[in-house]
Amino acid sequence: MSLHAKLQQRAAERRPIRVGLIGAGKFGSMYLAQVPNTPGVHLAAIADLSPAAARANLKRVGWPDDRSSARSIDAAIADGNTHVGDDWRALVGHPAIDVVVECTGSPVAAVEHCLEAFAQGKHVVNVTVEADAFCGPLLAKRAADAGVVYSLAFGDQPALICDLVDWARSCGFPVVAAGRGHKWLPHFSQSTPDTVWGYYGLSPEQAERGGLNPKMFNSFLDGSKPSIECTAVSNATGLTVPSNGLLYPPASVEDIPFVTRPISEGGVLERKGMVEVISSLETDGRVIPYDIRMGVWVTVEGETEYIRNCFEEYNAHTDPSGRYFTLYKRWHLIGLEVGVSVASVALRGEATGVASGWNADVVATAKRDLQSGEMLDGEGGYTVWGKLLPAATSLRLGGVPLGLAHEVKVLRPVKQGQSLSWADVAIDTGTAAYRLRREMEAAFAAPSIRS
Repeated sequence: MSLHAKLQQRAAERRPIRVGLIGAGKFGSMYLAQVPNTPGVHLAAIADLSPAAARANLKRVGWPDDRSSARSIDAAIADGNTHVGDDWRALVGHPAIDVVVECTGSPVAAVEHCLEAFAQGKHVVNVTVEADAFCGPLLAKRAADAGVVYSLAFGDQPALICDLVDWARSCGFPVVAAGRGHKWLPHFSQSTPDTVWGYYGLSPEQAERGGLNPKMFNSFLDGSKPSIECTAVSNATGLTVPSNGLLYPPASVEDIPFVTRPISEGGVLERKGMVEVISSLETDGRVIPYDIRMGVWVTVEGETEYIRNCFEEYNAHTDPSGRYFTLYKRWHLIGLEVGVSVASVALRGEATGVASGWNADVVATAKRDLQSGEMLDGEGGYTVWGKLLPAATSLRLGGVPLGLAHEVKVLRPVKQGQSLSWADVAIDTGTAAYRLRREMEAAFAAPSIRS
């Protein structure tokens, strides 16, 4: 039975999936816009640091004023409405909630929310992929130990890439490479919130008019977000990562199967079975026509002459050898697609992407020379960007994960381009996120190094 049919069945039985949303910002609002159109789902509660802002976003996406209330979660469930408040623990602990959607964008807070949800027997769809990037494997283990499902969020690129990889492997194709697109030139790694709009292609006036967050947009531009998302994909699929960071080969959609081949066959990959990101800009800055900037892709191999003949007979676009074929989605709809994850974890007990090992990591790397006493400002800021590295490499470096590099004091000078280690910073060791990360290092270190 399809997910939609299962949802319709739950609606007919008046037994909806009850969802609690933590964080009603941009991503959360996109999900909220779709909930009224989804049968068999009741968004029972929203927890946000600013309930007033959450209500404003509900109005913005078209919810009637009488659909949300500050009354208790019990009252909201009885009335078929949605409770809006600031107490995430009350949301997570309510016995009627089936699925928690973590949508804060704060990795340290997200870890705490996930762990408490597991303890309360709730499934979790984790939109805050930054948290998954530095401790996803152990979050997945904690969820499994609690008998619940932990999942990446469909609509965000990591889950969509995992879906393409699963399609390929379920069809019997070896996966040569998989990833996403991005607008990239090497100097973007040094971009700050002050330079982001010029690189991104917007004027400061346009950005201000749209209420756009320069730090958030810069986290995409400077390579942090692509590294975070590729880490999640690698840890979920077992695909390996480049030995010294993403390469961002420029390519049109048509050329992806050409560049995502091993170096020995004219491509850019160190080996088959890797994650990579395709740039929508040539190295001289020219825009590539028909790019994959907002999309996802997987390249597979036709191992036999018969399969390669099939590629040719059905006009599948391949590399010149006819051996490598790329399937792609050119767009993703972000929060508008999260309902797929909610339905999958609640009705099938299946994640739409979940870490199965620790293969990759995102290490905070200096954008400029850093001095003792400076404070790191995390993802998308002025001080560090996130570099994708093999987990074993990060472990040897003692690398500081980008998700924990916010409001952290630098203890000794760090050169531009150098990845930071635990010894370089004064980290807050009291958070659940820090403890979980260090526990994961101890739990997964030996297997990662052996692999």
